[in-house]
Amino acid sequence: MAEEKILIVDDEEHIRELIKFNLDTNGYRTICADNGLEALRMVKSENPQLILLDVMLPNMDGYDVCKEIRRDNSISSTPIIMITAKGEEFDKVLGLELGADDYMTKPFSIRELIARVKAILRRTNIKPIDNSYSFGTVNIDFEKHEVTKEGAKVELTLKEFELLEILIKNKGRVMTRDFLLDEIWGYEYIGETRTVDVHIRHLRQKVEDDDKNPKYIETIRGIGYRFSSGE
Repeated sequence: MAEEKILIVDDEEHIRELIKFNLDTNGYRTICADNGLEALRMVKSENPQLILLDVMLPNMDGYDVCKEIRRDNSISSTPIIMITAKGEEFDKVLGLELGADDYMTKPFSIRELIARVKAILRRTNIKPIDNSYSFGTVNIDFEKHEVTKEGAKVELTLKEFELLEILIKNKGRVMTRDFLLDEIWGYEYIGETRTVDVHIRHLRQKVEDDDKNPKYIETIRGIGYRFSSGE
């Protein structure tokens, strides 16, 4: 079961209780706040791994809470999903520009909320990797987003690079197509797993010595893909 602690911030008690019940049922530890000032205090004292932050709050709204969190170096990296009844595009863009990691509009399905929570926590729980990594004759500079093979630059699209990066950072683990789709393309692509297969094919053509018999990016039949160091 999951052990991450999640702070739920909403001034509507029934919304807090609904989210709390479902997160608790899925094995998360939950704490709650009903206003912005209390939320800030709890983020600093409780150190949650994720914040579900309503926009319309008493004392201090969710936008200002988000800004304050991002300004404080001790808590600035805490992931935030903003939740609001507002659906205008401006609100969404503003929330993301202030540093929110994701955004949901009420009413939302609990199933979608849980999926987004899991996706963000998976992403933040990925172990750090050095700024560079090599396999075979391929070298990757993650900071510069550069890939070379036998000393020559390999031109990867942004999605190809992100796909290669997440496979390497999870070396030895099987990554399902749905997981890769969620992490790299987002929720609007749910079910379009062929997108992953196409990008894997292109990626192999660029980094494998023999893309028809891949040594590093392995296919796990019926499930997804796994990166192997080739040893």
